[in-house]
Amino acid sequence: MLTYALYFAFGCYGLGLLFCLWRIAKGPDSADRILALDTMVINVIALLVLYGIWRGTAVYYEASMLVAMVGFVSTVAYCRFVLRGDIIE
Repeated sequence: MLTYALYFAFGCYGLGLLFCLWRIAKGPDSADRILALDTMVINVIALLVLYGIWRGTAVYYEASMLVAMVGFVSTVAYCRFVLRGDIIE
């Protein structure tokens, strides 16, 4: 039963990644693109956690923490670039 739930979750988060990719490509504003990129990071984190559950190892949980930290920093940097035109003052 857990296997079917994992397959369903993989499919849902994969579909969510495709929708976010579509929003990045067709977004009417840069704020929509930033939000879609941040949502993609969250979906990748969820996929890494699900893969860790499926494989039964804790390495993917640590990888998801690294992706979360890099995703947060990249989102903040991209927002600062859009708002101010420069990342480092």
